[in-house]
Amino acid sequence: MTKILDLVDSFFITPERTNAGCSFGDIDMKTSLNDANIVFFGIPLELTTSFGKGTCRGPEAIRSTSAHQIETFVYDEKKDIKEIAKIFDLGDLKLPDYHDSGKIDSIFSFLDERIPPLVKELSTSKKKPFILGGEHTITYFCFKALSNSQPLLIHFDAHRDLKPEYNGLKLCHTTPFYRLIEEGYIEGKNIIQIGIRQTDQDENNTAEKNGVVTFDPWEIKNNFDKVSTYISKVTANRSIYISFDIDVYDLPYVPCTGTPEPFGLDPFEIIKIIKSINDTAYLLGMDLVEVSLKNDDYREGTLATHTLLRIIPRKYV
Repeated sequence: MTKILDLVDSFFITPERTNAGCSFGDIDMKTSLNDANIVFFGIPLELTTSFGKGTCRGPEAIRSTSAHQIETFVYDEKKDIKEIAKIFDLGDLKLPDYHDSGKIDSIFSFLDERIPPLVKELSTSKKKPFILGGEHTITYFCFKALSNSQPLLIHFDAHRDLKPEYNGLKLCHTTPFYRLIEEGYIEGKNIIQIGIRQTDQDENNTAEKNGVVTFDPWEIKNNFDKVSTYISKVTANRSIYISFDIDVYDLPYVPCTGTPEPFGLDPFEIIKIIKSINDTAYLLGMDLVEVSLKNDDYREGTLATHTLLRIIPRKYV
């Protein structure tokens, strides 16, 4: 625990000093870091986004809505998360000034020095890291810290993020899963991609070559029982990691994210999939990325928060 506290003191801006001015949920039943079993922290990274901007405000959007708009009682579960989970929010990772394309490699080195040791230490201390993004690049740093456990990676997204490079960058928001496979942190057969509906031929070939399992929205909508049965079976007694890109939701639900796509999933379908994960699975950690905030439009932060509130009560958490 001392090691975690040392990392926190030097790495983080406390929740109250972030732009949101509050912790996740602003839960009145205060939990110490020592007692927590779920630890939130934000990585407000916006470095390689290539279309719409705003990922740096993702943690702010989620914290603000979770604290000031949304109550901790999950209506459809008839459970209050403050009574079933001990949550601690570390705040946001202190990021150096990265608004200079020439500093991308140095920023990634900075992230590599800080994120994996913290995630690994949290996991070793039996605390589940819940990471708020931030662009999807952060999954590379978060997941590889847990890769020794050989978890099944459940990836919710409109996009595969399996490009070998993009705009001259080998590591960016469109490449994290390619890099994880290439560098040996995961085998493709241990990745399930859910909601994919925009990709290129090379990415499709990479997915097929490496045995990545894909459920696109058409299959989910037309044959949900098959999808649900598969997910339940393959996650039984498995360690899992969830990487959740908010743009897995259909375009009308995500007005702020940088690369929204039509033909997506709705909240009811997402919740059914979340509930399809077997109760005997064990969640090592998760990230929720690509949330944005524009023109005081908190719909996306609201949807992200409600998604988290429906993951937290699951038995695998």
